[in-house]
Formats: sequence, C-alpha cells, structure tokens
Amino acid sequence: MKMTRVLLLIVLLSLPGILAAAQDRRPINFDDFMAMGRVGDPQISPDGQWVAYTVTRYDKAKNAGNSDIWLAPLAGGVPRQLTESDKRDSNARWSPDGKKIAFISSRAGGPQVWILDLPGGETRKLTSLSTGADGVLWSPDGKKLLFTSDIYPDCPDDACNKKRNEDADAGKVKAKIFDHLLYRQWNFWKDGKRTHIFIVPETGGQPRDLTPGDYDAPPFSLGGAGDYDFSPDGKEICFARNTDKVEATSTNSDLWIVPAGGGEARRITTNPAYDGTPGYSPDGKYIVYRAQKRPGFEADKFEIMIYDRAQGQSRSLTADLDRSAGDLSWAPDSQSIYFTCADEGYSSVYRVPVTGGKAARLTEKTTNDSVQITADGKSMVFVRQTMSRPAEIYRADADGKNARPITAVNEAALSRVEFGTVENWRYKGAAGASVQGWIIKPPQFVPEKKYPAVVLVHGGPQGAWGDSFSYRWNYHMFASRGYVVFAPNPRGSYGFGQKFTDEISGDWGGKVFEDIMNGVDFFTKLPYVDAARISAAGASYGGYMMNWLEGHTDRFRCLVSHDGVYNAVSMFGATEELWFPEWEFGGTPWASPDAYAKWSPSNFVKNFKTPLLVIHGELDYRVPVGEGFQLFTALQLMKVPSKFLYFPDEGHWVLKPQNSELWHKTVLDWIDQWSK
Repeated sequence: MKMTRVLLLIVLLSLPGILAAAQDRRPINFDDFMAMGRVGDPQISPDGQWVAYTVTRYDKAKNAGNSDIWLAPLAGGVPRQLTESDKRDSNARWSPDGKKIAFISSRAGGPQVWILDLPGGETRKLTSLSTGADGVLWSPDGKKLLFTSDIYPDCPDDACNKKRNEDADAGKVKAKIFDHLLYRQWNFWKDGKRTHIFIVPETGGQPRDLTPGDYDAPPFSLGGAGDYDFSPDGKEICFARNTDKVEATSTNSDLWIVPAGGGEARRITTNPAYDGTPGYSPDGKYIVYRAQKRPGFEADKFEIMIYDRAQGQSRSLTADLDRSAGDLSWAPDSQSIYFTCADEGYSSVYRVPVTGGKAARLTEKTTNDSVQITADGKSMVFVRQTMSRPAEIYRADADGKNARPITAVNEAALSRVEFGTVENWRYKGAAGASVQGWIIKPPQFVPEKKYPAVVLVHGGPQGAWGDSFSYRWNYHMFASRGYVVFAPNPRGSYGFGQKFTDEISGDWGGKVFEDIMNGVDFFTKLPYVDAARISAAGASYGGYMMNWLEGHTDRFRCLVSHDGVYNAVSMFGATEELWFPEWEFGGTPWASPDAYAKWSPSNFVKNFKTPLLVIHGELDYRVPVGEGFQLFTALQLMKVPSKFLYFPDEGHWVLKPQNSELWHKTVLDWIDQWSK
C-alpha cells in the first residue's frame, strides 16, 4: 500500500510536466524533420553483448549529411558514439574475435577501409586506393577483409587508375566517348569503370582484385554490398556477377565461386534471371541466396534458394509463400533462415527451415528490416519503424516475442512534435479487388470539420506505401499543413501477392487508375473530407500517374508531378536500364508501338486543364529531365496554370537539405494555393 501511494505521488507530481510537454507539441515542420537521426545497419558483436549501428544526421547550414558509428548494449543501457568525424563513417563490421571494427570512412578524402581497435583503441586506415572502397567484410579467421572498388578493368594497378582519374579531372575537354550500353546509371556516369571485389590483409598491404575482367561484381542491376560472402573456412568467396553482353536489357546475374587467394572463378548457378545476395551457412554445407524466375522483371518474386555445396544443386524454400524475400540471415545452428518481406503494408520477419516447409511469420503489423540473430540463437536484432516513429534498433526473442527498443535516438525530437492518427483501410478496386490504403489525419483533428485532402501515389510502379517513416515523401509533412492524406496501394504494389504486383505491367493507366479513383470515391465520402478540395502528388511512377490524371480526370484541384514519365517513347530512348520499359510496355517502341502510344500521357495533352507543378532533376538518368521539360512545355501551350521546380544538382531524389527545404515549401505552397 505504501509503495502504491509513493507511485501515485510520483505520477501526480509528474503530471503537470507531462501535460505541459503535450501542450507544447506542435505539428512537424521542416527543421523538426531534419533533426531526426536516421538509424540503420545493426551489427551484433560475436559475443552477443553489443550492437554497432549507424546514425546519419543532416545539417541544413552545411547542406550535407554525416554518419557516425554507435555502440549499444543488447541488454539495454546507454549507447556510446564510436566514431566522430565531419565525414561519413558507416558499414561497421565486427572482427570474428570482437576486438576490432572495420568500417568505411571518408575522413581522409575518398572512402576507404578503416579499422578501430576496441575498447577505445586506435583508428587506422587500411586502404588507400585512388578509386576508394566500400562494402567491407571480414574473413572468418580475421586475417583478411573484402571490399569493393570501382576501377578501370584494363588498368593493371592503382597507379593506372589514379592517372586516368587525374587526367580526366585536369583535362579541359569534358567530352565523353562510349560505345556500349550501359553508360550511365541513376545519377552518375560509369565512364568505363567496373565494380570489382578486392581482398586485403588485416595488417595492410596491396589489395588483390578477385574479380578481374570487364564485368561488375556485384552487378549494377539489383546488386549491392550483400552480394558476396566468405566461406566459413575462409578458402573461397561466393559472389554475384552478370556476364550478359547488353547489361542495359538484362536483370540476370549468377553466383560464382573464386578462391580467396585468387584464381579462376566458377559459375554455380545458370538461372537466366536474377541470382544474388549469397550467404554461407555457419556449418558450411549450404549457400542461401535470392532468385527470380522471369528475366527482365525487377519486381518478380524473390524466392529463397538453398545451394547444396556437396551436391551442386539448388532448391527453393519459399516457392509456396506469396511474398518476396528481402534481408536474409542464418540461424547459428544452420537449420533455418530468418528473412524479411513486404507484407500488406508492413514488413514482417519470417523464419523458414532449411529442410523446407511452411515459412512462419514472427512479427505482426510492424515494419522491420535488417534482421540478425545472436550467436546463441536466442535473440534477434532488427530495425523497426512506423509512420510516426523513425527507425530504431530493436531486440526480440528468436520467435519474435518480447520486442523492445535498445536505442532511442529520436526521443527528444519526437517529444516536440505532434502527429495525427494513422489508419489502415480497405476498399474495392478494379474488378472488385480488395485494395489497401492509409489515411493520415492532421494533428489536433476535429471530426466535425471538413478538411482539404491530398492523395499520394507511390513510385515503382512496383512499390508500396508502408507503415514506415519516410525522409522523402513523409505523410505527416503533408498532414501538418492541415490536410487529410490518402496513400493507396493499388495494382503494382508489393506485399499483397505477386499477381497483384504483376497486374500493372502492360497496364499503366488501366486497373491501377481505377484502383486509385475508386479509392478517391471511397475517401471523399468520409464525413471529414472536403471532396471539393482534393489534390494529388507523386514521384517516379507516381509522377507518371499525375501526368496520366492530368489527361484523364478533372477531380483534383491541383497536381504535383515529380520525375514522372511524360512521353513513353522518349523515356525509352534516354533511360539507362532498358529492361524496365521493355518489360512494362511489352518490348521496344518499334516492336510494340501501340502499347507505348496507349499509355503515354503525351498523347492526351488536349485534355490537360488541372494546375500542375512539375519537378525534375538534371542528374536523373532513370527518368531523364527531358520528360519534365516536355511536360511543362505542353502545359504552358495549353495555358494550364503550371510551374517548374528544376534542380541542376539533384537526381531522381532530392537529397541535399536546402534543396529538400525548397522542395517541401514549393510543393506545400502549391497545394495550399489551389486547395485552401
């Protein structure tokens, strides 16, 4: 009884402070948004006592971001910062004995591999390649490390690479000569370079190229830092590589094996579609990897495959699961695989036995990624987030129960802001299909009031609006201006079965358009939505849909088209990964002219009338900037109220803080202008 009175007294004494804090909260603004620390890449120490992770913060005054590596006890406690420089430190990886951490840092120029001795020891630079380093990984004995570097494949050494780069930088002529596809990607020119995997002794020395030749390893398409791994005995490396002649039309990659000491690589998979992200089992018997079945389709289902090293054969573990596998992690006993996948607007953690059988979902209605298992097999560590809570590192039992955060990077920032409620809805789309969508209400929502609204359309087109905290299209940044936000997941969205994902290909303005407009009908019938004051916005495919809406409906007060396809034919001729339009439109424009004509917004200009804001970046090589210029020209000639926000220094995404601030102001002011 005495303890109860003490607790009651504490609560009563704290109540004024709690109420004051609640009253001081405000709708999120851009500075609040930028103050959020972006947490990711958790790595468990070999003894299971610690987790290393990266926190990235952006500085508006410096117009740049910076990452540092932190360390937190898995049992809970106060984290500590391991690195502190004014440049990016990331990709922390523990040595097998847990006494060192290797990481990538740009603190002394370009990115290189650095090693930090623990606890609190010296930091030393391991590599000094003129072409930089990325994606570091320790050998099982801790004596060597793998990393990647983008080099000229015909250069015999780093001196040659350095001279090539210096000559290009110093030359007064900046012309480029290229003689094959692919010559640029996303926001950079390849300039004849290839990504290769190198190995270097932990004590230092000359790195050795393990994947020589005129190919990328990992491959540029669907590849990444997880596309190579050491065998448990350290004698070989498995990696992914695409050897197709015209890479711009190919999503193919296969798994290869090369001796850790160097030598001839041997191909172990021959699937004509994607094979990648290999990982050896702890007992050395298997290699797990992800694979797709349909060549040229980036959004095909990723199945989890097991390669038996003794038999030289592969089999699928998730053929019966209608979900696409993401992150993979071995259980320490080599008996099961943990993985994540998009799942009905969330991202769930699953576990599947190596022997086969039904995959078991371990988490419910949360968004999780980067799952790892402790060495004793009793716990898992992962990143968890929601629309209203930025990502933090969590720990749970190996069965997914008793999840609890072990970091609280954004608690102070969150204490200053108030978010509106988030609701998960279902409605009927085209052909009666069940379509999921999110409704985000403004802070201090009043049910009796009629609110203007914004419909957001996601990119991809095979993508999804999930219960996650986005730093590019954040739902609450729109809701904070007094809008009810509707974010539907129409045809093409992943996490709702592969058939639902497939049904946008070859049908860009068909069922998906009906799904969205049925959602608008459902949404505008809600008593608090003002159907006469509704706008829409989207980027990439979402930008395309804004251009399609422009020619097919007058339901919206205004539209915002960011990096959207306007002319399907010109998009094909200037984009870089040609397998994408070939799959989506059924071939090339000269082989399938009717499909390109049918789904190109440029063919419906005569119907344009809704005010539209165009946004595009000069460095966007996926949807080249000419799409934005053509769209703006058509709008102006049709005398449609329009404006162009042009970024000469951004690509497909707006990443620099001051540019992002201008983006948010321009977009929200445009919607205010026409909706309020």
